[in-house]
Amino acid sequence: MNAPRDSIPETGSETYLFASSNGGHITWLTDALGTLGSVVVLPPDTKSIDERIALLGPVAVFIDFSPDQGATASQLHQRLKRDWPTLPVLATGVSAEPAAMLSALRAGVDDFIDMAAPPTDAVVTLRTLLERRSTLQGGTRGSTLALLGARAGLGVTTLATSLSLSLNDQLTQAPQRPPGRSSRHGVALLDLGLPARDGLLYLDTQSGFSFVDGVRNLRRLDQTLLHTALAHHTSGVAILPLPASLAQVREISHADSVSLIKRLADFFDFQIADLGGFSTIDFMAQTVREAQQAWVVCDQSIGGIVSTANMLKELRARGVETERLSLVVNKFDSHVGLSAKDIAERLELPLRHVLPARSAQLLAAASRGEMLVRTARSDPYSQAVTGLARSLHQEYMSATGQPPAKDPRWVALMSQVTGLWKSSHEG
Repeated sequence: MNAPRDSIPETGSETYLFASSNGGHITWLTDALGTLGSVVVLPPDTKSIDERIALLGPVAVFIDFSPDQGATASQLHQRLKRDWPTLPVLATGVSAEPAAMLSALRAGVDDFIDMAAPPTDAVVTLRTLLERRSTLQGGTRGSTLALLGARAGLGVTTLATSLSLSLNDQLTQAPQRPPGRSSRHGVALLDLGLPARDGLLYLDTQSGFSFVDGVRNLRRLDQTLLHTALAHHTSGVAILPLPASLAQVREISHADSVSLIKRLADFFDFQIADLGGFSTIDFMAQTVREAQQAWVVCDQSIGGIVSTANMLKELRARGVETERLSLVVNKFDSHVGLSAKDIAERLELPLRHVLPARSAQLLAAASRGEMLVRTARSDPYSQAVTGLARSLHQEYMSATGQPPAKDPRWVALMSQVTGLWKSSHEG
């Protein structure tokens, strides 16, 4: 048995940090990872973790989320994600104590190690996480766009569904995929606006798998599950709606919901989160923080402008930097004596785009079960949405860049972990 060590490891030995004061758990993890490298133990409330990370260059950090470790585990995780965002962080606990697992998942750890399972499971979990991280090193995560609407009727869902279709067309027509994006594809529409499930209705699609189901299956999410469980429009756009019974939404936390949005970015090039008319300002605030872009949709009505101003005030009160937001003026009619620039100045937001008022044309298309952006591509509304999609796609492509050279330490570790995993399964 390898004893826990708190010294610099030998050359060529991988290092893992474990924040725990539980002797049994320390022994278990040290034994489980003994063939891969050294486990350096730190107290859960460690003050010197920055120094240890800088000195030892650990492959991953494990945090003990057992109840006897107190509330320090979540605090330590928050600090790691803030100061060392690229470092994989795994939680440990015992499945017989579901509170530990729930606390870890709510904190947003990268994965969970069940110490009641065989030690080889820890190696498999670590291997899967590192493999996923290695794949993602070739490029950034998929891009998330949050569309905010302070009240129903501002046209957010129409924009979200139309933009999803146009973006999907842009990706389909692209001559080549960006480097490092082969593991992700397409567009996902998060149909989270109110009235509920209108996105599904506009796209004439049915879904038995909801956003709440996604949260409950967060640890099981993979490409296969998403392909079989998520509803797909005929264009290929994936749709994840609210549940038919909104009472189910109260059964999941905002933190878990945001963790799902973050996780889905591993599988899709784009996520369009429709939050039009969404009344839970806390979830809206957390989603905006996670999203790469957030657009506030408003029309020229006094009610719309006042409601939007109040929503922005609530977001600012929750620490959201509204400088990150931009404004889309929807249903714009030049005959109304209120310009888009005036609305932007009143709301103190930069003006991103203006969409023309085309209510009759949109309603006529919807009554036929069609989307205007697909059946009338020359319509002013369709052209405006296509312009938005094109700019988003260009930003996405230009932000990709060339994949960085693979770290030889990752390559060596991956071959070591993969070899051990194969031998354990072939034996």
